[in-house]
Amino acid sequence: MPDPETIRVMIVDDHAVVRGGLSAFLYVFDDLDLVGEAGSGEEAVRLCQRLQPDVVLMDLMMPGMDGADATRAIRQACPDSQVIALTSFKEEDLVQRALQAGAIGYLLKNVTADELADAIRKAHQGRPTLAPEAAQALIRNAVQPPPLGHDLTARELEVLALMCEGLSNPEIAERLIVSKSTVKFHVSSILSKLQAASRTEAVALALQNKLVDAGPPGSGSRL
Repeated sequence: MPDPETIRVMIVDDHAVVRGGLSAFLYVFDDLDLVGEAGSGEEAVRLCQRLQPDVVLMDLMMPGMDGADATRAIRQACPDSQVIALTSFKEEDLVQRALQAGAIGYLLKNVTADELADAIRKAHQGRPTLAPEAAQALIRNAVQPPPLGHDLTARELEVLALMCEGLSNPEIAERLIVSKSTVKFHVSSILSKLQAASRTEAVALALQNKLVDAGPPGSGSRL
């Protein structure tokens, strides 16, 4: 019977060599007990429901059900099992997907045995661990300003496209079958959201940032 203080760990990776290396890591530590291995996301979900491990070491890049989807399924089916994403990749979208799926940690596969063991213990206690590269990716994502025009509504984009064609407010009103005052309101909102001082500047920003399709050749603005 395992020691009540032993942390039950499951490894998920589609490469047998990687699973073997991680197993060797775990055998070094008396408080970590390898209870199962899975070679795919689908197998991981099935095994997790049967074995109920405390911590799952999850590869992210696997054929079929990838690590993020497997993490989400495991967290739903086995809420007491914590998941640590263990991967060779540090791209921002992978970090985001893993954490949004419910992973409590994100480590790169060049981690040392002691670092991995420490992360497993922390995960068992409900404490997160992020590789420095993953933390930097999250910080970069958080501080990047949203793209210009992200807050324009569908109607405002329509009006902006017609502005880029060179239409005046009355012409836009006629094209969209709305009142001139409605168009004026939309134009004012567009200038505010684009922080443009004039219609001409708004059109230039729209074309530079590809907010609308450029008009046909020779369709100059009459602003």
